[in-house]
Amino acid sequence: MRSICFLSDYGYEDDFAGTCRGVIARVAPEVRVIDITHGLARHDVMGGAFVLRNTLPYMPDGAVHLAVIDPGVGGPRRPLALLSAGGRLFVGPDNGLLPLACDADGGVVEARELTNSRLWLRPLSATFHGRDVFAPVAARLAAGLSLEEVGEPVDPASLVRIEIPAPKMTRAGLRATAVLIDRFGNVALNLDAHQLEQAKLGERIEVVCGGERYLAQLARTFASLRPSDIMVLVDSYGQVALAVNTGSAEDVLSIKPGDVIELRRVRAQ
Repeated sequence: MRSICFLSDYGYEDDFAGTCRGVIARVAPEVRVIDITHGLARHDVMGGAFVLRNTLPYMPDGAVHLAVIDPGVGGPRRPLALLSAGGRLFVGPDNGLLPLACDADGGVVEARELTNSRLWLRPLSATFHGRDVFAPVAARLAAGLSLEEVGEPVDPASLVRIEIPAPKMTRAGLRATAVLIDRFGNVALNLDAHQLEQAKLGERIEVVCGGERYLAQLARTFASLRPSDIMVLVDSYGQVALAVNTGSAEDVLSIKPGDVIELRRVRAQ
């Protein structure tokens, strides 16, 4: 018996996430469901992919990861189930949401398109595959259904992947991309602590985004700086992030996911 770890952009005000949990309970009442979050920004596939990857080490071994951020629902995108080398299963749309976490768990060793319609709910909605396709398939896999039963094999090389420019070392410092913004307005970048250390930016860092320049400080904790100070720090998942003490870096710096951010050394006066 596997646990199901459930992540979506369904929110907490509507019934969507709860309805999916109800389907799981009807199909496999003995399966435990862990809600990672349903508060991701609408249609934020990139953010969901990073949350799925970041939370992986803290979830039960061998779990089924049900991830539904699906702006292409009802269209040509494929519904998938993936098996990682680490023995985890991932169920969700083929839009780049799943492979980042699979790669972090040893890579995709088997991929299947969910073509076995006998496992779905009927009638099938064109707009709610989380309820009618992904949730019942995830429940059956968690209860012991073999992966081969869900549908036809897919070449792992054909999976849709999120294209995020790799961080780049520049003469002035680093160029990175904003990949995830949490509810506090902290902005995680596609940089890790080692890359930040290699850049040798110093304690005072110039942040350039949206054509504007801001002065930030390298910090270890939020409390180490004054309220409203802009900081560069390594977050709890090992990603470099921009933050504002008791404020929102998203608002102060006017950043959105996908924006290019430059971190530059401050020249001595």
